[in-house]
Amino acid sequence: MAIETKFIDNPIERHKVMKYLERELDRAGVASIEIQRTPVTTRIAIEVLNPGRVIGKKGKTINKLTETLKQKFKLDNPQISVVEVENPALEPRLIAKKAARHIEMGKKVRAVLHFLLKDIMRNGALGGEIVAAGKIGAKGARSKSLRVADGYIPKAGEPARLVNEAHVSANTKSGVIGVLVRVAPPGTVFPDKPEGAEICSSITSEDRYVKRTDRGGRRQQETERVQGPPKDVSARPGKKSEEKAGTKTENPEPGTKGEKRVPGKEKVAEEKKGVK
Repeated sequence: MAIETKFIDNPIERHKVMKYLERELDRAGVASIEIQRTPVTTRIAIEVLNPGRVIGKKGKTINKLTETLKQKFKLDNPQISVVEVENPALEPRLIAKKAARHIEMGKKVRAVLHFLLKDIMRNGALGGEIVAAGKIGAKGARSKSLRVADGYIPKAGEPARLVNEAHVSANTKSGVIGVLVRVAPPGTVFPDKPEGAEICSSITSEDRYVKRTDRGGRRQQETERVQGPPKDVSARPGKKSEEKAGTKTENPEPGTKGEKRVPGKEKVAEEKKGVK
């Protein structure tokens, strides 16, 4: 029974180590953790956004983690290697944490999911899917799920293992909302899709980001809008500009809308008609 229990205990210990490292290195932005055991050492590869927070000043933080893994988890000669994330927009765990943070801040869930999905597809992913499930809405609302997806995402069989997946929980006032993210990274070759095959996507490469610039300490949002032809201001000057220029408009013809009314003029015309 010793061999059978070993197959059960090893994944449990690996899960505990991963949860401990995620909790300790939360501020560094952990994307993935891989643990590989060899007869001599235990290699732990961590992908993070900020490697400096993992290493610490003069290696103080990483040495402390190594000692904790030796004493608490009984790992043989652990060696931690830190790698910086190349593209955060293609890492499911970072995307799920970002979505959970926005949901906890009280932003609209549907808008957050659509924004993150567009960000995934703009960075060259073959497919993306984000699912938020829980009490979405006001306090006391029923639980429901919102799903947004684009591109190609296999759900079953061997191709499903080629898709990166992560799940993060967001703690809100109404309850816990789970966020599930699946991303098919660029360059992945699926068995049912020939290499170089085009995958239909509703998001094109022409979609542009919203530019944000800081001016005078205030953040201004700039968006490109299609404007009509410029108006010819000189063709239709105002009354003030005419008076300054010294020009006067001629009296319009009688019967037009712009005819000026003179007080008493109408009475004089009626009296003349009566005299005749």
